[in-house]
Amino acid sequence: MGFAGTKVLIGPSSFGAVDDSPFRLLVESGCTVIGNPYARKLTEDELVALLSDGVSGLIAGVESLDRTVLEQSDLRVISRCGAGLSNVDLEAAEELGIQVFTTPDAPTIAVAELTLGALLSLLRSLPSMDRRVRRREWKKTVGRQLNGQAVAVIGYGRIGRNVGQLLTAFGAKVMAVDPAYGGEVDGVPMVSLNEAISSADIITLHCSGEDEILGKQEFSSMKDGVYVLNAARGSLVDEDALNQALENGKVMGAWMDAFLVEPYEGPLLNQKRILLTPHAGSYTRECRLSMESEAVENLFTGLRRLEEGET
Repeated sequence: MGFAGTKVLIGPSSFGAVDDSPFRLLVESGCTVIGNPYARKLTEDELVALLSDGVSGLIAGVESLDRTVLEQSDLRVISRCGAGLSNVDLEAAEELGIQVFTTPDAPTIAVAELTLGALLSLLRSLPSMDRRVRRREWKKTVGRQLNGQAVAVIGYGRIGRNVGQLLTAFGAKVMAVDPAYGGEVDGVPMVSLNEAISSADIITLHCSGEDEILGKQEFSSMKDGVYVLNAARGSLVDEDALNQALENGKVMGAWMDAFLVEPYEGPLLNQKRILLTPHAGSYTRECRLSMESEAVENLFTGLRRLEEGET
């Protein structure tokens, strides 16, 4: 079944960059495809402008789809290219009759593997040793082993659980925080946020939502020399508090893959003991193709429902 004349906006600037088959699938279905002309995360005003003139389908990234945006659009289907939906006002979407889809499984392995890679890099100071060798400085750094470390995984959904499994394989002592669970999950004890923050050697964030999890008070409660990783949402971490914790040595090392404002241009750029990546958790060839293909198929599912009068 074709969708001739259906206008579809592509939100993610990198959509189809790894493999253009998801993009071609949209075109071959008859959709009129509108690309992201800014090559970055779209602002609210840009979204409103791009969604005007009868755009009924959206392949969404992490742009904010709040009530203001949705009410000024003709959207009928939002197909999120990613796992989370905290950037979508689901209540407003339901009231407006907009179907919302997500791709919850595709990013799991890619994000979990990158998290482990970032953690190992921090523990062994790989970036700084690499830079010294390139400067012809043959100086070794004494690092830490992951085996035996107490790791708190905050958010134990698909990605968090996969991270927990990888950590367990390395011999780490894993605990998790997730209000959806109690007792143990796959042998991993569920603990309170306060217990996790105060007892962990390593804290890694994989939770949904936008509410701050690690602020000034939480950093003050952590062990000295803790490692902090965020592969979820930028709003979960108070970036100024993290910067201060790196300055005073409370945090020995950190990795941030998500920021409150992206592209990030804040003071963490001047910190030497932090890894900064451009929200690249899902950026493997396998993950991008799987996620984008699923997002297109989800969009088609929504459009078919409209044609068949099922919504």
